[in-house]
Amino acid sequence: MIMSLPVPDHLIDAAQLKALLGPAGDRFTIVALAACLSTNSSLLDKARDGSARSGTLLIADRQTNGRGRMGRQWASSAEGSLTFSLLWRFSVPPSRLSGLSLAVARGLESCGAAGVGLKWPNDILLDGGKVGGILIELESVAEAMLAVIGIGINLQLPAGETGDFLYPPAALAQTVRPPPGRHVVLAQVMLALADVLDRFAESGFAGLRDDWQSRHAWQERPVRLLNGGVPERQGVCLGADADGALLLRTAQGVERCFSGDVSLRRA
Repeated sequence: MIMSLPVPDHLIDAAQLKALLGPAGDRFTIVALAACLSTNSSLLDKARDGSARSGTLLIADRQTNGRGRMGRQWASSAEGSLTFSLLWRFSVPPSRLSGLSLAVARGLESCGAAGVGLKWPNDILLDGGKVGGILIELESVAEAMLAVIGIGINLQLPAGETGDFLYPPAALAQTVRPPPGRHVVLAQVMLALADVLDRFAESGFAGLRDDWQSRHAWQERPVRLLNGGVPERQGVCLGADADGALLLRTAQGVERCFSGDVSLRRA
């Protein structure tokens, strides 16, 4: 389903995107905006008032208050990035929605990117920098759970600060030349995301873990965990277990850690 909106030529064209998605396009309601405060916030509002159904894909050329994890800002520009959110309904409430960064990695790889890495829980790395990130927000509804999955991807290097100082920004155009068009990148990520969501609904993160682990950038590296910005513990990162929890080998043994307010840093 496509919602027709009068939009400028440089916006994502819903008909073109639907054509690139093929049969999977019928699973999405595509809405393109010139700007909004935050695609996640806008889509959450629509979910709450019943004006957006599961499968609604909201794309904005520019976010004026884009959000990442831990309250960070996510910079976006009309031609240099993709910022979008997907509303997805789960008939069985997921205890922890993990592994969706794998979909972004697969989508970028389909566009020719090599060496895409993943950092727990939801960062996508490329060429030593951060090329993308995911913010997942859950909303309980009658007999189900709605997930709003916000994704930001750098197609070109952003100008100025990005608000995330753990990694320098990276962009798809640094490693893929000529860089693919925005519609192609978005279509490949959405195709991968639909597949990953289907697999998650069927078997949880356990069915995705091996693929996620194969791209884990910090495997067997010393790290430290911050809780609310305060150093909490350190150890060797072992990736994620079948539930999507971080496995950390410490002096006390292997510990399982969940995302929440926990942030991962190099030791």
